[in-house]
Amino acid sequence: MSINIGIIGLSQSGKTTVFSALTGGKADTKSHTTDGLSPHIGIAHVPEPRLKVLADLFHPPKVVFSEAKYVDIGASVKSLVTDKGIGGQLLNQLSTVDTLMIIIRAFEDESVAHPQGSLDIKRDINTLNLELVFSDLTIMERRLEKLETSLKAAKPGERQVILQEKEILLGFQTELQNDKPLRTLAIESAAAKLIANYQFLTAKPVLIVVNIDEKQIPQAASMEADLKTQFSDAKCRVITLCAKLEMELVQLDENAAQEFRDEYGLKESGLERTIKMSYELSDMITFFTIGQNEVRAWSIVKGTTALKAAGKIHTDMEKGFIRAECIGLNELVECGSIAEARKKGLLRLEGKEYIIRDGDVVTVLFNV
Repeated sequence: MSINIGIIGLSQSGKTTVFSALTGGKADTKSHTTDGLSPHIGIAHVPEPRLKVLADLFHPPKVVFSEAKYVDIGASVKSLVTDKGIGGQLLNQLSTVDTLMIIIRAFEDESVAHPQGSLDIKRDINTLNLELVFSDLTIMERRLEKLETSLKAAKPGERQVILQEKEILLGFQTELQNDKPLRTLAIESAAAKLIANYQFLTAKPVLIVVNIDEKQIPQAASMEADLKTQFSDAKCRVITLCAKLEMELVQLDENAAQEFRDEYGLKESGLERTIKMSYELSDMITFFTIGQNEVRAWSIVKGTTALKAAGKIHTDMEKGFIRAECIGLNELVECGSIAEARKKGLLRLEGKEYIIRDGDVVTVLFNV
């Protein structure tokens, strides 16, 4: 299971450039039609330095990374600040993603006109955020109208459930009207289940990617710091990325790419940083498996049980699950081998309900 990240933004913001850089230019461009409603879809490896540690320890023929799926939503968000909100097909595309990546234009280019007439990063972030709020409010208003109709015909035993949903939605509506995204609220479990059913956009984690040009790289850190004070929260982060440069670097071998990064004073790959941040925002953790032919990283949602993690590896493992042998990666490295870890009694035998920890090395014992 890869995480799904939807890329949106105003027209001419560089959405597809960011997408191409993230996915190494390996896009499913055939599905991207001229109507602007069919998305680009591409896959990126999630950077995971711990895989190299395991590979150096076990020397497998193959090393397999976790994956993130990026969806470059074809249409620009055109219905800004209207009573219609985000349109049907665009909304359907966005509702299925785990995390939203909002591309904000900061680069200067006289040959590419800005749709708002001028560059203004904070204005554009507010505009996109407002559009997400309007979309959720529109969904709520329609649902509240249906609930009112249902109440008129409801039997006495049905009214309480309908009234409870109505109360929850009215509370959400008030918060949104006060410009509070749903992701920032402390939500009880019953209300959280309701949000999951509706796939409200402001409930999704957001990564704001400010698309800068090469001249702005020296100011990138200060730009991020300024924007974070206004726009960051527990489920929203701000990052700068020179997408044009990163798209060029991804075509080079690693040594040549690193030389260019050194020249620009970049300590790490902007792409790796962006992928890692979108992965973390999606509440994903990584566990590892070791086989004769490979070491592999697996992505799961934080809080996943050993039983469900086994099913991610193979459905037969979930069906015939007996137990899981687990050890932290650092403990395993200190031991030097599974055999030595077993000898020292460091392999933990865990049952179905064990919650997998980030960095666990797992061997599933099963019988089908």
